[in-house]
Amino acid sequence: MGKGMKAGKKPKQPKMGNAQQMAQMQAMQREMDKVQAEIEEMEATATSGGGAVTVTVTGKKELKDIQIQPEVVDPDDVEMLQDLIIAATNEALRQMEEISQAEMGKFTAGLGIPGL
Repeated sequence: MGKGMKAGKKPKQPKMGNAQQMAQMQAMQREMDKVQAEIEEMEATATSGGGAVTVTVTGKKELKDIQIQPEVVDPDDVEMLQDLIIAATNEALRQMEEISQAEMGKFTAGLGIPGL
């Protein structure tokens, strides 16, 4: 045992100053804000019905565009068209969520916070 150490006690680790911690947290927050702004500018596009319906959503998870092939528009089967739109929209939103989590996960990966 080193001088001045008692059994069962760990040596003191140098503590990071509060100002230094705050500066690091602020820098990380700025970087997270930057990445979030970049994500909001991204788009995800998905199709359904073999390309009959194409939907584009933004990183803000807003619907930006819907393209519907004329041959899929059947006045006697509106329900099928609705299902195709829902399927394409949900897939595009799922893709955007995956992109967002991957980008933001870069920040939370090293923090050791459970559940993130």
